[in-house]
Amino acid sequence: MARRIFVFDPPERFVVGAVGRPGQRTFYLQARAGDELVSVGFEKVQAAALADRLEALLGDLRRRGLAIPDQVPAGGHDTRPLDEPLREEFRAGVLVLAWDPQAEEVIIEARAIGDREADPADELVEVDDDDPTGPDLLRVRITPTAAVAFVARTRAIVAAGRPPCPWCGQPLDPQGHFCPRRNGGRAN
Repeated sequence: MARRIFVFDPPERFVVGAVGRPGQRTFYLQARAGDELVSVGFEKVQAAALADRLEALLGDLRRRGLAIPDQVPAGGHDTRPLDEPLREEFRAGVLVLAWDPQAEEVIIEARAIGDREADPADELVEVDDDDPTGPDLLRVRITPTAAVAFVARTRAIVAAGRPPCPWCGQPLDPQGHFCPRRNGGRAN
């Protein structure tokens, strides 16, 4: 199958969303521009890490003197559900975050899980966009203000899951869980 590269420069909408009940949710990275809609499956931990790294990048840019808002501007909160039809194009294995200083835009890439990711000891190999054998790719370019809104929504989506155990921080099931900080005792 030929490699697919989805580029949104800029997207009309770029969000993280989840489908399902807490504890059984499936997470998606979704971009839309006009009639083009791409949904990429990924893990909750990847969503949280992406929000953390993106916030760190924005903080670094603020310290360098760029005028980046600290909060989502009024009316900038996107609380809508994921767009339909929800069809997973691929599962993300690698997420890449970059800053384009000329355009003053954040670049976020999600690369499909590939054979090279099966063994963590293997080195990652950079694949050119024109290489037909590389992994599927989603590349999105957004403004810093859009990145602030993206971080806020992503954190809200991640936090909307199961509450954390007060002792170990792991998610609590409705029935509780066996907490390692309580020597295997049940935490509710």
